[in-house]
Amino acid sequence: MALLEFYGRECPHCERMHPLVERLTKEEGVKVEKLEVWHDEANAQKMQEYDRGNCGGVPYFHNTKNKKFICGETGYEELKRWAKE
Repeated sequence: MALLEFYGRECPHCERMHPLVERLTKEEGVKVEKLEVWHDEANAQKMQEYDRGNCGGVPYFHNTKNKKFICGETGYEELKRWAKE
């Protein structure tokens, strides 16, 4: 999977990003693998492996193909660029 979203279930920033990720999937046809990290130790470990100290929190978006990432909330256009590059 090339596009990863790490999030926390109760995270308000993650909740605000959810509609943008859904829109990205619907409008651009891309799939984003969603990994909850606050209640899942394996996903938290995976996030640390990809994050490598860049963000340290959620939401954290990582493109495994080009290694680009987004820390925190962002707008739809930046999210789309991250996914399409």
